[in-house]
Amino acid sequence: MHPDLTERILQHLNVSDKVDTLDLVPIFGEDHQKIIGALKSIQAHGELVLAEPTSRKSLELTGEGIEVAANGSHEAAVYNAVPSEGIAQAELMKSSPNAKVGFSKAMSQGWIFVDKSVTPPLVKKKVDKIEDLVMQNLKAVANGNSDLAANVVSEYKKRKLLQEVTTKSFILSKGPEYSLTLTKLETDLTVEMLASGLWKDLKFKAYNFDALGAPPTRGHLHPLLKVRTEFRQIFLEMGFSEMPTNNYVESSFWNFDALFQPQQHPARDAHDTFFINYPSKSYKFPQDYLQRVKKVHSEGGYGSQGYGYDWKLEEAQKNLLRTHTTAVSARMLYKLANQPGGFKPAKYFSIDRVFRNETLDATHLAEFQQVEGVIADVGLTLGDLIGTLYEFFRKLGITKLEFKPAYNPYTEPSMEIFCFHPGLDKWIEVGNSGIFRPEMLLPMGLPPNVNVIAWGLSLERPTMIKYGINNIRDLVGPKVDLKMVEEGPICRLER
Repeated sequence: MHPDLTERILQHLNVSDKVDTLDLVPIFGEDHQKIIGALKSIQAHGELVLAEPTSRKSLELTGEGIEVAANGSHEAAVYNAVPSEGIAQAELMKSSPNAKVGFSKAMSQGWIFVDKSVTPPLVKKKVDKIEDLVMQNLKAVANGNSDLAANVVSEYKKRKLLQEVTTKSFILSKGPEYSLTLTKLETDLTVEMLASGLWKDLKFKAYNFDALGAPPTRGHLHPLLKVRTEFRQIFLEMGFSEMPTNNYVESSFWNFDALFQPQQHPARDAHDTFFINYPSKSYKFPQDYLQRVKKVHSEGGYGSQGYGYDWKLEEAQKNLLRTHTTAVSARMLYKLANQPGGFKPAKYFSIDRVFRNETLDATHLAEFQQVEGVIADVGLTLGDLIGTLYEFFRKLGITKLEFKPAYNPYTEPSMEIFCFHPGLDKWIEVGNSGIFRPEMLLPMGLPPNVNVIAWGLSLERPTMIKYGINNIRDLVGPKVDLKMVEEGPICRLER
């Protein structure tokens, strides 16, 4: 918009009582939409100008009409294509794209005729010259002269050479607050204006209560949390209780030793585990239980020969970022074994973060979420574990399972869990499972006839499959696209 277009409108009304905004277009040499924009700016300052809506109907050339106005009508094109000796009608129809319409119109105008006295019949000119009124009338409309007879306009509309356009405009006149200049409207009412009384002499911009406000920003659940909610609901449906998993820092005793994992195991090396410098050690342990763990490691017991090494308290005291939530399971099983009233069957689950000193790549991070289920009861067998896994994964929408023997320091027997992925058309590993060893359970004080079955899997892998994410760093970490988090659909597992 021209900077002084608002003032030009006000100045024009100073010498003219009324004016149509469409009439201002040739006067100002500006587009009508710019003039309407300037009018809106004036109206925002009060009743300087009164604007009465109106409309005008006018004729405009269609695309085909513009072509006819420039090159001549279809009938004229057909007439000009007829040579003096005549032409076969089939050949004449190839002379222009609209030859069929042009031939019909030229025949009705009496410009051409079909000579059937010769074989084959020929199309010949009937007059020596023609006047292309269609072209002339359309040129007149293009130049702003639309004074055509109603029947002519109707015909040209049918031929889609003309179209009637309704243009909305405003009749402007002076308002009760008319002025040649615009007064700046205040947008804020300040303390100084109120204190000095200046607000009484100022004009304020009106609030538009119909305007749409900016949508408020809100939080969005991360895909991991959405999938976690589904997993948690499955465990609760199966009668499990959730374990407390709020201590990320754990002692080596609960993370390794209580799980019958030897102190020289490679997983306890600094290359695989994050050890804590401060506080570097833990000191509070159940002393009688600690002595039983020490004995089963170094000397054996409960029918086991142990590992036969010099178990050191200093190694068990080292603090670390827990490498698995099985450390929480160990604490819960010890508590279960020593609760008042003796042992009672229990089903536990946990879903929380664990930490490992991994090399970062598309499928591994230094931290991830571990999903774990634990059942403690009398006489549980490998068949109970397999049956429970089938039911658990069925609720995840996975029905094709296979199991492969594996080794874990704290379970025997142990099984890796594989499922068939129809999208990849192959079997993929989804978790690990097993029955906790007597060397782990009996030192806790659990009865000899009690077995504990357990299984675990990561939360990230099913989330990546569910949301079609190929690189784990696109799911967790500083490179995560927040738009993906905002627009991610609700997780609905096919159960």
